[in-house]
Amino acid sequence: MSKPNFAPLKLFITGPTYIRRDVKEAALLPEFGHRDAENDLRFGPIRENLRKIAGCGDDYEPILCLGSGSSAMETSIRSLVAEDETLLNVSVGSFGDMYYNIAVSNGKKAENLKFDYGMPIDLNVLEDKLKALRPQVVSFTHNETSTGVINDMKAVCSLIRQYGAMPLVDGVSIFGGATIALSDSGAAMYSTATQKSLALPAGFGIGFVSGEAEEKAGRVTNKGHHHDITKHLERARKNQTLTTPNTTLANMMWYQLDRIVNEEGIENRFARHIEMRGMVEKWAAGLDGFEMFVAEGFRSPTVSTVVCPQGVTSVQLKETVKEGMRDEGYLMDPGYMKLNHLLEEAGRRPIFRVGHMGDIMPDMLAAYLDALEKELMKL
Repeated sequence: MSKPNFAPLKLFITGPTYIRRDVKEAALLPEFGHRDAENDLRFGPIRENLRKIAGCGDDYEPILCLGSGSSAMETSIRSLVAEDETLLNVSVGSFGDMYYNIAVSNGKKAENLKFDYGMPIDLNVLEDKLKALRPQVVSFTHNETSTGVINDMKAVCSLIRQYGAMPLVDGVSIFGGATIALSDSGAAMYSTATQKSLALPAGFGIGFVSGEAEEKAGRVTNKGHHHDITKHLERARKNQTLTTPNTTLANMMWYQLDRIVNEEGIENRFARHIEMRGMVEKWAAGLDGFEMFVAEGFRSPTVSTVVCPQGVTSVQLKETVKEGMRDEGYLMDPGYMKLNHLLEEAGRRPIFRVGHMGDIMPDMLAAYLDALEKELMKL
């Protein structure tokens, strides 16, 4: 059998992300039985370190859903939105629509409140919608991967609770890259995943379940099997997963979370992401015709979006710049194509994304931006 020539590209996309060699090597740790005592040695520390990174204690129970972030999100929808209830989803981008799409595909009554691309949630607009709709559950995205917008989770959750609704939060692309302060957030359930800011392969959706959410999940019917929070929690409290996990990924996750908490340090990791956001801001400001897509104060610490000069097209970004960067050994993110097409149809300039999440280091980012600048100047 002939072996394909896989290119050793350095990933600067928004997931999957760059994985350190030592994290990859942790995949060689021994396999184990997921109902055996060996399981405790992996998932006990995993759950403890997840709580530390999230900034919570026993007030939230971490569960691991097989799949990706959307698996945890669907679990929250199936378990926390009753059949006679209405879900309001609040979207600030293409991935912000995910919660709404999941709800509709599961037969839930749902409405989607959309904000302009590049803008955060406007609390005044949201409040008007809450008054008019009176939903029982509200879902929103903490960090919008398509636009690079970060929402003020605590402020949004606080407003939602003023109207008696339960907040569900999608934190897929930010968890592990910024302070979450989950215990002080007001979120009923926070969903994330392994393949973005935790710098691991895809394979687990991660859910942080509050006592309030657990109580409600016990009353909601038709949750299915793998989307039943009650079943997940029963196993989680034994440091287990509901169904057979990817033990190779579990070994990598055990190693990586320990490294984040006890080697790099959580606060150091968060500070590094903020530093890299500043690097992109300074870089974009120095390029003629380029500018940041998101207003200062609402820019993600894990993914930055840059607006191109007039005349540059999404096709050029994808077919010229991306392929030029491939020749330089990088996988460049030319922007979320669905979003760029919508921007261009509206007469607006396209954007590209710079993923600086996970284990990307400032020196790696500096080298990437230097190479990217050279390719962009060819346009």
